[in-house]
Amino acid sequence: MAKILLEMKNITKTFPGVKALDNVNFQVEEGEIHALVGENGAGKSTLMNVLSGIYPYGSYEGDIVYDGEVCQFQTIKDSEGKGIVIIHQELALVPQMSIGENMFLGNERGKKNAINWNETYGEADKYLKMVGLSESSRVLIKDIGTGKQQLVEIAKALAKNAKLLILDEPTSSLNETDSKALLDLMLEFKKKGMTMIIITHKLNEVVYVADKITVVRDGSTVETMNCHEMKIDEDRIIRGMVGREITDRFPKRTDVTIGDINMEIKEWSVFHPIYTDRKVVDNVNFNVRKGEVVGIYGLMGAGRTELAMSIFGKSYGSYTMGFLMLNGKQTVLKSPREAINAGIAYVTEDRKGNGLVLSNPIRVNTSLANMKGVSKNGIIDTDKEYAVAVEYKEKLRTKAPTVEQNVGNLSGGNQQKVLLAKWMYTDPEILILDEPTRGIDVGAKYEIYCIINDLVKAGKSVVMISSELPEVIGMSDRIYIMNEGKFVGEMKAEEATQENIMACILQSAGGGEPK
Repeated sequence: MAKILLEMKNITKTFPGVKALDNVNFQVEEGEIHALVGENGAGKSTLMNVLSGIYPYGSYEGDIVYDGEVCQFQTIKDSEGKGIVIIHQELALVPQMSIGENMFLGNERGKKNAINWNETYGEADKYLKMVGLSESSRVLIKDIGTGKQQLVEIAKALAKNAKLLILDEPTSSLNETDSKALLDLMLEFKKKGMTMIIITHKLNEVVYVADKITVVRDGSTVETMNCHEMKIDEDRIIRGMVGREITDRFPKRTDVTIGDINMEIKEWSVFHPIYTDRKVVDNVNFNVRKGEVVGIYGLMGAGRTELAMSIFGKSYGSYTMGFLMLNGKQTVLKSPREAINAGIAYVTEDRKGNGLVLSNPIRVNTSLANMKGVSKNGIIDTDKEYAVAVEYKEKLRTKAPTVEQNVGNLSGGNQQKVLLAKWMYTDPEILILDEPTRGIDVGAKYEIYCIINDLVKAGKSVVMISSELPEVIGMSDRIYIMNEGKFVGEMKAEEATQENIMACILQSAGGGEPK
């Protein structure tokens, strides 16, 4: 019988007004990959924050037994000292520092007050090799892609002598190729005896790597499934997560009439903001009609986000060429404010960094993009602001005790709903959604899809950028395929398959390898 490496007993954690964990029990055996799944707000990340010392001993009830020893971690340094290392969804890397500097930040190599740089970079290169990354450790973080940055985080964990590695949404920012490579790396680590806990909403990944799956629902453990003793598929996991069957992950649209072209982009090119001679978007042409969902799919680095931001008041790029037509009329939008006034909204892929003010309540975040709607003569009417926030909270079924709740305390799915509310309150005609369901669970995704369907039913136009092929195919009326800054294909929903879309990318010039 395998040794139990970790046991969390009767863990209860309470925040003001909410019990996040209620008598949770969780066991992990040595040398296994254990998936922790559940809807947003179920308590997964809270449980891992208790384990890693982010929530110190005394701030929760219950016991942590690790490697046969009762542990009372006060800081994350305490848990790392025992070999428990957590890699969060938001990568903790400093862009302007080198890979090697990042890997040993707070864990420096050297003596007294002097850093030994030869040892730093030599050690870093050794760990980079272990994760299959060929980059020099002297390269700056800002000069490597997201997939490679994720590998740097894992190498950084290995440098801390990790025995139990916790990966929180490790592939949320990766394309399918990089995601598969990371999962295969996890399986290689397992062969070498490492124990891992993975938190992910991508259930196909859970089925691919997990030995056991523990389901958390509403702050309590529901069940633990042994993948070697029973047949586990995605539908079985979903049933455990939401407590019911979800027969169709993409709600059908009804009573929607696709109308005239609302927005058209012609001969659109965008140049990099720093490397000004580099074309990031190259001569793109596309359109979207009223009542239509247009999907844009491409591998990481294809230029999708750069395209979206450049349309939204030139908020990306040193220089933009081409024509933007709104309702058949050529329009020049010089700023995001001009784009908002013209009826365009852009829902960023980075809700925490660029989309929301986490330290502010739902009430304030909801009105951020349309302050005129809740103010008079430059003075905010807080009663109206409150009423607007309540209206959208109810309309989008955002789970929060009150609109005075700080957005930073909400789950990812509910943060995404607040972000949507912020832009819906501007009453846009064209809504550009950049990775609208990144890092949120299957139940919250379904609710977001229903919101999208309601928008197009009301005659709005939706442009949806997504790295998840099933989502693009399941939600779009038409799909544009993007690779290396160019549109390399267009398909109607009925002819789009994962195979057809990937073949289109691979047949385009350069093969579409992500940076």
